[in-house]
Amino acid sequence: MHAPSSVQDSQPPRRRIVLLDTLRGLLLVSMIAFHATYDAAYIYGYDVPWFLDPAIQSVWRASISWSFLFLAGWMTSFSRNNLRRAGIYGAAALLVWVATTVAALDTPINFGILFCMFSCTLIWAMAKRALCRVPSALGIVVCLALFAVLWNVPHQTYDFPGLAWLGLPSAGFSSGDYYPIVPFVFMYLSGAFASRLYGAARRDGYPDVAYRDLVPPLTWLGRHSLIVYLAHQVLIVIVFELLAAV
Repeated sequence: MHAPSSVQDSQPPRRRIVLLDTLRGLLLVSMIAFHATYDAAYIYGYDVPWFLDPAIQSVWRASISWSFLFLAGWMTSFSRNNLRRAGIYGAAALLVWVATTVAALDTPINFGILFCMFSCTLIWAMAKRALCRVPSALGIVVCLALFAVLWNVPHQTYDFPGLAWLGLPSAGFSSGDYYPIVPFVFMYLSGAFASRLYGAARRDGYPDVAYRDLVPPLTWLGRHSLIVYLAHQVLIVIVFELLAAV
């Protein structure tokens, strides 16, 4: 990113920032390990006592999802068309909901991480002009503060149905993966503001190391992150089924 923070999303950098792909790939490896451990413990009955600790699950899950959302927000500065990007996330979220509902191996996923990325990217695309008027440093501070303050909102239940997507689940709502707009949009937006702030501070672009493919397998995963995300649970189930058949 060579331009100040007022540059629009339609002007991406000329060179691919490979480091971002590598980081995304690293997060995917952590996510796959988390889901494989979850399936082993809760679906296939393997003895994984350490994973049953809620604190371990919460910290591990947050390290993945928060980082994914922050990085997805960072990528708004690189996208030529964030509306199209939101549409891809939305289609993938719908596919995951249908697949988990039909498979019925665990609680179907309603308003999971892909829905969250769809919603957040759509919000950024629709409100970009207004959000770009906010000083980036201030935007980061405010968004992270709101994320912390509103963290408990979706962890309670509310008397009115139909607003689980927003972060106000009713008593009858359930989901195998739940990332509503509130508070997670603020983690996403903090990444978007951070990307713009970095671009304004470094007019000469990213450091040379950011353009190098230091860990090719992770970089490959990061470049195909959506496909890997959609396929990994199926592959995990296949592996466990094969082990069970031995």
